[in-house]
Amino acid sequence: MLAIHNKVKEISGCKPGDIPALVLDSATPLILKGFALDWPLVQAGLQSAQQATDYLRSLYNGNPVFSAYGEPETQGRIYYNEDMTGFNCQGIKADLNVVLDKLLHHANDQKPPTIYVASAEVNNWLPGCNQQNSAGIEHLNPLTNIWIGNRSKIAAHYDFPNNLACCAVGKRRYTVFPPEQIANLYVGPMELSPGGQDISLVDFANPDFAKFPKFKQALEHAQVADLQPGDALFLPGMWWHHVEALTPFNVLITHWWRDSPAYMGRPENALKLAILSLRNLPTRQRQAWQAIFEHYIFNHQEGDLDHIPDAVKGMLAQPLDLNTAKKLRAELLNKLKV
Repeated sequence: MLAIHNKVKEISGCKPGDIPALVLDSATPLILKGFALDWPLVQAGLQSAQQATDYLRSLYNGNPVFSAYGEPETQGRIYYNEDMTGFNCQGIKADLNVVLDKLLHHANDQKPPTIYVASAEVNNWLPGCNQQNSAGIEHLNPLTNIWIGNRSKIAAHYDFPNNLACCAVGKRRYTVFPPEQIANLYVGPMELSPGGQDISLVDFANPDFAKFPKFKQALEHAQVADLQPGDALFLPGMWWHHVEALTPFNVLITHWWRDSPAYMGRPENALKLAILSLRNLPTRQRQAWQAIFEHYIFNHQEGDLDHIPDAVKGMLAQPLDLNTAKKLRAELLNKLKV
């Protein structure tokens, strides 16, 4: 286990429907101790894994879930195969009851197979779960997903939306890094990754510092969040996080939401377009475009464009409205056809 001395700050007193704005606006991760302790799912899990699975079965509507299965040799690490052309786990559509049966069957194994249901939208498979186990943030219109499995290690990655991750059953450890540590995390390919999101190639259980020397610098900025049943972690968007499920049966419920309207699109699209059009330019041209991006995007300050009449600001107007966003998207699509 990595020796990380920095701990994510803990706060108490937050309950579903009663989270101070300063928490949800925080620029750094926060642990909400005991946040979901009164949830029926959490209470069932505190009784036993069997009670927790019985509760999930009572809500399940029968639609097949997408699950991952890995041989015992994977030791819970959801990752690539040896030559990074695929993955070390097999994706299977299955009845959730079968998955739960397998998890209980292998609960006492010394080297169990890796069994993992990832990012299943709660309302599509467990109607009523979100109402009975509410985080009380409906005003943010979050996407609520459930994660079910045994001991697992999910490689460090980032998500664009903010996340309120509630440890419902079992124990979890998050190791988090601020966004600027990307260069020290040795991120893998963008086109192919186990969960659809770029991941760090460092094995946190056995880091190879000869191969990944800058990872030592990342660890200086790392923080650890150890979650007990009922605890929640507020994770601001873009923070890198490595996630470990530490017990034979674990359930996590996540709530993702963004701070900007969906019509503005995903920033990853802008990154891909920049790779296409900017990355291979000569250094001096890239530096010139960097200055332009700094001016219009990253260091844009209120008042910078006051010299332009409001009526003709077009796409530079703040904030970008829906109609302007649609026109800009159409223009981009048309130009990308070339």
